[in-house]
Amino acid sequence: MKVFLTLEFVLKFLKFAIVGTLGFFLDFGVTYFCKEILKIQKYISNSLGFITAVISNYFLNRIWTFQSHNPELGAEFVKFIVISLVGLCLNNLIVYLCHGKWNVNFYLAKVIAVLVVTFWNFCGSLFYAFAIV
Repeated sequence: MKVFLTLEFVLKFLKFAIVGTLGFFLDFGVTYFCKEILKIQKYISNSLGFITAVISNYFLNRIWTFQSHNPELGAEFVKFIVISLVGLCLNNLIVYLCHGKWNVNFYLAKVIAVLVVTFWNFCGSLFYAFAIV
């Protein structure tokens, strides 16, 4: 429990949140472009936006947030992708429930999904992908 009360932990979460915010705008930009401009189905557009942000977030988090020097870049990336794929499933499930079942605006549903999945991704990155704790 001590690990959650340190300044280092809080700073890592804040950096992760900043990277995530950049990823959020990238995700929304790609989703909007695919859905509204290219007329790709909304859940495929959602997935494309999410995947684009995940790739960007991996490299930014590796370099800045977690300052990983792991020479096993491929293995680390695969771990990050696994966490992100679970996050993608959660993201799509939340968007589906909020938008498809409860008639919440599609983009508001995405905001809700991103907020929930952020916590999953941070914990998975901290304890598994970058395993610095």
